[in-house]
Amino acid sequence: MASFPPRVNEKEIVRSRTIGELLAPVAPFDKKCGRENWTVAFAPDGSYFAWSQGHRTVKLVPWSQCLKNFLLHGTKNITNSSSLRLSRQNSDGGQKNKPREHIIDCGDIVWSLAFGSSVPEKQSRCVNIEWHRFRFGQDQLLLATGLNNGRIKIWDVYTGKLLLNLVDHTEVVRDLTFAPDGSLILVSASRDKTLRVWDLKDDGNMMKVLRGHQNWVYSCAFSPHSSMLCSVGASKAVFLWNMDKYTMIRKLEGHHHDVVACDFSPDGALLATASYDTRVYIWDPHTGDILMEFGHLFPPPTPIFAGGANDRWVRSVSFSHDGLHVASLADDKMVRFWRIDEDYPVQVAPLSNGLCCAFSTDGSVLAAGTHDGSVYFWATPRQVPSLQHLCRMSIRRVMPTQEVQELPIPSKVLEFLSYRI
Repeated sequence: MASFPPRVNEKEIVRSRTIGELLAPVAPFDKKCGRENWTVAFAPDGSYFAWSQGHRTVKLVPWSQCLKNFLLHGTKNITNSSSLRLSRQNSDGGQKNKPREHIIDCGDIVWSLAFGSSVPEKQSRCVNIEWHRFRFGQDQLLLATGLNNGRIKIWDVYTGKLLLNLVDHTEVVRDLTFAPDGSLILVSASRDKTLRVWDLKDDGNMMKVLRGHQNWVYSCAFSPHSSMLCSVGASKAVFLWNMDKYTMIRKLEGHHHDVVACDFSPDGALLATASYDTRVYIWDPHTGDILMEFGHLFPPPTPIFAGGANDRWVRSVSFSHDGLHVASLADDKMVRFWRIDEDYPVQVAPLSNGLCCAFSTDGSVLAAGTHDGSVYFWATPRQVPSLQHLCRMSIRRVMPTQEVQELPIPSKVLEFLSYRI
C-alpha cells in the first residue's frame, strides 16, 4: 500500500515550508483527554485567528501580530512571548475594535467554532418585531462555539464577552458555518442528525430545522453566494440544500464511508468533500458530477474494504481562496496540497495526529490543529492565476453550470468554464 500513485516519486514532491506553531499549554496527566483541537478558523477580514486548545478553552489572537511573531521567532512555539506582548496591548486603552488577544472559557468541550461578520445587506429584511436585545453594528465580528452538551455560545470577538446562548440541539454540535453575505445567519450541524438555522440579528432565533440525515452530521458549509448549503455525515451522506426555501436539492452519491468535511470553492462552482474512504472528491454541486478524485491510498480500497483503511482516513479538507488549490489532512501523518487539475499533490507536509485544517483569508498560510490542542502553520503553494482562470471565476460566481452550458460558445470553452479540463 502506498500514499501516492505508482507514477509519482514521493521524494520529488516539494515539502511545504513551516512558518510557525502555537503549542497548547502542558496539561497534567489526569487531563490528557479532552485536549483535541477539533477546529481552527480565520476571521473573514483576516484580523483574528481562533482555535480550540482543549479543556473548554478557545484562544483568539490577532493574526497580523501572530505572523509578525513567526518572523521574529522562527518556527518555535511563540505562545508565551506573544501573550506577553499582547497582554501589554490589552492593558492600553487603544482604539475601538483594535484586535486583542482573548482566552475564552466556553464551559464545555469545544467541537466547532466559526467567525461571523455583519456587512451592509443587499436588500432590507422585513421583520414583525422592532425591538431586539442586541443591535449588531455594521462592523460587528462574532465568534460562535459549538459545545459537547449541544449548546452554541456566541461571543463578541473584540471584548471576549458572551452575547448569546443558543439551546436546542440534544447532542454534540459538530460544526458551525455563517452565511458569507453578512446576514449573521448561522447553521449548526449536530450528532442529533439535524441542521439548525439561527438568525443572530433576531436575538439568535432558531428559524428552521433541516432534517434528512439518518446519522451524525459531521460538517456543513455555505456556498459563497449563501443560497446553497452542503452538509456531510455518517453513512456516506452528502446533501445539498436550497437556503432560500430550506429544502433539499439533491444527495450526492460516490463516497464509500462516513463523509467528515466539506468546502466550496471561492466561486461556488466546485465542492470538495473528505471521507474516511481515503478520498477527497471534487464535485460540480449544480449537477452532482464528480470532476476529480484525490486519493490518499494506492491502490485505492474497494467499497467493501473502504472502511478498513483507518490509517489513511481523511479528516479535513479546505479550498484555497485562489480557487486553484485544495488542502487535505489524513491519518497517514501528512498534509497534502493539491491543484484542482492534478490527481497527485504538488506539496506535502508532515503532521502527526492532525484533525482539522483551514486556509488563511488571503490563502498564503494553512493552519492545522492536532489531538494535543496545538496548531501548526505552513506556507501554501502560490502562483499567479492566469487571466483565463480569473475570468472563469468571475463568470462562475454568477452563473451555475446549467446556464454556462447554454452559452453559444465553443465546446472547449464550455469545458473550461465547467472545470472539466
